[in-house]
Amino acid sequence: MSEGSDEFEDARELLRDVVIETPVETSRWLSDLVGAPVVLKCENLQRTGSFKSRGAYVRIAHLSEEERARGVVAASAGNHAQGVALAAQMLGIKATVFMPEGAPIPKERATRGYGAEVIFAGTVLEDSLAAARRYAEETGAVLIHPFDHRDIIAGQGTVGLELLDQVPDVRTVVVPTGGGGLLAGVALAIKARRPDVRVVGVQAEGAAAYPDSLRAGEPRQLASMKTMADGIAVGLPGDLTFAAVRDHVDEIRTVSEESISRALLALLERAKLVVEPAGAVGVAALLDAPTAFQGPVAVVLSGGNVDPQLLGRVIRHGLAAAGRYLVLRLIIPDAPGTLARLLAEIADAGANVAEVMHARSNPAVGTDEVEVLVQLETRGEAHARAVVDRLAQRGYRSVSG
Repeated sequence: MSEGSDEFEDARELLRDVVIETPVETSRWLSDLVGAPVVLKCENLQRTGSFKSRGAYVRIAHLSEEERARGVVAASAGNHAQGVALAAQMLGIKATVFMPEGAPIPKERATRGYGAEVIFAGTVLEDSLAAARRYAEETGAVLIHPFDHRDIIAGQGTVGLELLDQVPDVRTVVVPTGGGGLLAGVALAIKARRPDVRVVGVQAEGAAAYPDSLRAGEPRQLASMKTMADGIAVGLPGDLTFAAVRDHVDEIRTVSEESISRALLALLERAKLVVEPAGAVGVAALLDAPTAFQGPVAVVLSGGNVDPQLLGRVIRHGLAAAGRYLVLRLIIPDAPGTLARLLAEIADAGANVAEVMHARSNPAVGTDEVEVLVQLETRGEAHARAVVDRLAQRGYRSVSG
């Protein structure tokens, strides 16, 4: 694909009655942090809960009648699966989707709900993709690659076209990145009209295939991956997406699991938006380095399909990363009333006690003492430090290990 191609406009027309033009929401708290206007492009509110339905529909709609009769097969951790399943259902085509073991349950159920057959294969996306390729060879089904096809890239690039219309003065666009289909499409579509706009891709540190690949000058396979952001856990960039990212993307940034947790929590609390970890990495990048982005800034929230159980864990992780949880191990005299006095000090410091546990097996604790583990809810890092300082001033001794 080349910058300036009409494929993006054609894809937008094809998708006109298929996907919604997702809204952009002004974020005052991020704008204050960055010192410039920041808007959120809410692809988490798209049909199937992510941008993936765009590329999947464009790809499948371009199949010949003979290809459609053979059915389609895909590999996905969930969002591409739902996009393929919905497109196939709308076009009356049989769809089979291979998912890695451990794929989020809501994404699996939604994919089945759109009429696709789901088969689990392997533990990472590359395993499922290999299984999908074998299935295509054996059955004649058409493989719908999750990112490395020009129709997929064209469909995803319609996000960029919408952004240019919705935010005409945008200076920086921040895009979550896994295999690179969304990033490549957005970069190509935007640069064709506005080469001055800076396009930044963001990956999870534990699944960042692009930095090493770009340094090497070719796609390089990651030896391992570990991230909560399953939607962008891709260990090998595609050939097409790599070339587009190399030639048209200005920067790739990476963010930690802690930063992703904080971003997801902030989006819930401040923007009232449910976003999956992969969809929140762009906001994480802004939280990490707010002065690094020239405004106005548009951040793509690429998806909102998050398992409620994972969401609960991520919220707790985000609260801890933001200093909202404080765990202390203190030694107090093993005598009546001492625990009550400790809890009163904590209450006077303005913290809330979530859990209390006693332990008497620590050899560092005397026979007339008891170790108390307290989990507290605080208002943030500054408040947590104030609580610790107050208890130290009152003579409470902490224990490590």
